[in-house]
Amino acid sequence: MSSVQVEGAERYPSDVTRGVNASLTIDMLCPLGLNNGRTTSWLKNAASFSVDDYRKIRASGIKVFHVSYGRNKVRPYEDVLGYLAAWNGVIASNGDYLARIDEPDDFDRIVASERIGIILGTQSAYHLQSVDDVEIFYALGQRVCQLTYNTLTPLGSGCTERVDCGLSDLGVAMVERMNEVGMTVDLSHCGDRTTMDAIEASKGPVLITHANCRALVPGHPRGKTDEAILALARKGGVIGMTILRNFVSEQEPTTIEHWLDHCEHVIKLVGVEHVGIGSDTDLDGWDRLDPLTRGRIIDGMGPKYRFRERLDIEGLDHPQRTFDIVAGLRRRGYGFGDIGLILGGNFARVLAETWR
Repeated sequence: MSSVQVEGAERYPSDVTRGVNASLTIDMLCPLGLNNGRTTSWLKNAASFSVDDYRKIRASGIKVFHVSYGRNKVRPYEDVLGYLAAWNGVIASNGDYLARIDEPDDFDRIVASERIGIILGTQSAYHLQSVDDVEIFYALGQRVCQLTYNTLTPLGSGCTERVDCGLSDLGVAMVERMNEVGMTVDLSHCGDRTTMDAIEASKGPVLITHANCRALVPGHPRGKTDEAILALARKGGVIGMTILRNFVSEQEPTTIEHWLDHCEHVIKLVGVEHVGIGSDTDLDGWDRLDPLTRGRIIDGMGPKYRFRERLDIEGLDHPQRTFDIVAGLRRRGYGFGDIGLILGGNFARVLAETWR
């Protein structure tokens, strides 16, 4: 396993640092550099990705990032084509630092090479105008596809839709084609009925890459019900816990302990094999974004998300949060075998199975 040099690592116990170093760490929703527009700069000019960018990302302890694309409905087909092309350009131009994750063996290669792994995905399926498009976008590198964002789509209902109509006939056909091609189905923003329908429709495991437990934040649309988590686990799937304050607790202050409660809720409900990390933020966190960008994101989500003054969580609001997660899991008595599953082993297992 490769080593991770962390500035200020002396504040972490040595066993925590070793635990991060020894694990295949995967964040199944992290856009990397929203702060200061770094990701936008890379996608516009691949040469702008710097050694300093690489060092910062490596120092996070996270080895693989799912950089899932947003929710544009205006020209979705063209926009996603452009997004994938831009990321492929960034990766190709920075081969010493970055590598696209396309198949299970790539996980071993990324760890051995000390490069940063990039999984390409989308947070909606608007760009898939027919089932045949699944193969087209798979060929361009897309390996994960969220079926819906927040609202109603031709495939099904999002989590903020007033009435959840469930998975449509096209949605069922799209899930079937994704299963055939090897594109992983993501249900993070799907409504409750659409989530259950998609789990049932899939022949194999599906993912909820970034959500939380509604049992701990009653009524929040971005929390998944115990019924959904149980169904997900029966199919062999994994749910990734986000670190967004309003998704994690209604109390103040909201701390890492509340986030750990979500992990433990899933573990007690279905087992440690079904929980992972999908931070739903970049390395620096939402609260460091410039006010205009931050405000635009909040306004785009709407009042049902219950945003408060702060979006980040104490203890998880910095690039080295993975080390704090490991320290927190150790405080609660978890061994490094289970911690390795939570950090990325569980997601790697499901991705390997669904990618064939």
